[in-house]
Amino acid sequence: MALSYKARRRWALVILLVGLPAYVVAVITVLSFLDRPPIWLEFMVYVLLGILWALPFRFIFRGVGQDDPDAPGN
Repeated sequence: MALSYKARRRWALVILLVGLPAYVVAVITVLSFLDRPPIWLEFMVYVLLGILWALPFRFIFRGVGQDDPDAPGN
C-alpha cells in the first residue's frame, strides 16, 4: 500500500525530528566504545553511517519537497 503525499510528509518530519537525533546519539555511543580510533577511520564511519541511515527511508523522502501531486488544479 502506497503512502499518500500528506502521510509521507508527516513521516518525513517525524523521521527528521525524532529518528535522526536518536540515530546520531546511537552512533556517537557506539563510536565512544572504540576508544578514540584514528581520525580518518572515525570520519569514514560517520560518512558511511550517515548514508546508511537514509537508505531505508528514501521512498518516504522522495518528492516531499515538491508540490502535492494529488492537489486539485495540478
